[in-house]
Amino acid sequence: MASRKAQRLARYERIYHQLAELIEGKSPNLIAAMATICALLHAKMPHHSWTGFYFTASEDELHVGPYQGPVACQVLKGQGVCLHSVRTKKPVVVPDVHAFPGHIACDPRSQSEVVIPLLKNGQVVAVLDIDSHALAQFDESDVAPLQRILSLLQPYL
Repeated sequence: MASRKAQRLARYERIYHQLAELIEGKSPNLIAAMATICALLHAKMPHHSWTGFYFTASEDELHVGPYQGPVACQVLKGQGVCLHSVRTKKPVVVPDVHAFPGHIACDPRSQSEVVIPLLKNGQVVAVLDIDSHALAQFDESDVAPLQRILSLLQPYL
């Protein structure tokens, strides 16, 4: 298990450097940078079934942004993992989405999820949402590397 985590952390490190080369000073805007992050993460992380962003419309509603994977829910309202992250302003790791109260199943095949908030001046402007078709594909060791990747978006906020 430790070798799998080490391999994943090394992969995140390589992805971060690839994204830095693609985004820093090169992306024309936030949407383009987000789309690049989604494309690379989705292509390089084989356990991702959906990789994308939701923008905060209100404390109770999110709207889909750039993503890779099956068709997404265009609006998330009232509940769910992503809105929990918005309300708490913290990452959320869900090993089994069926055990999360109020989970919104945009893709019924989704089994596990990680959500990382993107903050500007202490407010959540968007969340990175990643789903997997397998249980327990994410844990706390995914959070810091994904937050580091999201740090590449700060100049565009």
